[in-house]
Amino acid sequence: MSYSILIVDDSLPMRSVIKKTFKAAGYGNAEFHEAADGKQAIEFMENSWIDIVLTDYNMPVMNGLEFIKTIKSKELLKDIPVVVISTEGNETKIKEFMDSGAAGYITKPFTPETIRDLITNILGEVSYDEDLDDSDDDFDF
Repeated sequence: MSYSILIVDDSLPMRSVIKKTFKAAGYGNAEFHEAADGKQAIEFMENSWIDIVLTDYNMPVMNGLEFIKTIKSKELLKDIPVVVISTEGNETKIKEFMDSGAAGYITKPFTPETIRDLITNILGEVSYDEDLDDSDDDFDF
């Protein structure tokens, strides 16, 4: 299964790192979308199917916490899981994210295994990027 993943971070290099780490975690067949801030992300989400959002906290225009609160207040978007990926490791801040509706939290730096474990917990399965055997030798129809 392929997922539609939205990465929200004001740093283009960080968005690239997140995307590469997701691919290394087994999500190479995912469809990745990017936004530089929460406002851009919401505009995109209102017009596109997204399975999961990964957002930074420290961003201009709309920070990650404001972004989560806005999403959770919109009927069309409220059920989309949001994972915060940030250097903010303060327990109080993490609790605030989770209380606002975040589905998870990952502290930078992170590993592909950390990504895979959290996303598997949220979405239920890893979608490995493997070549599929297209032969129908085992089917009788």
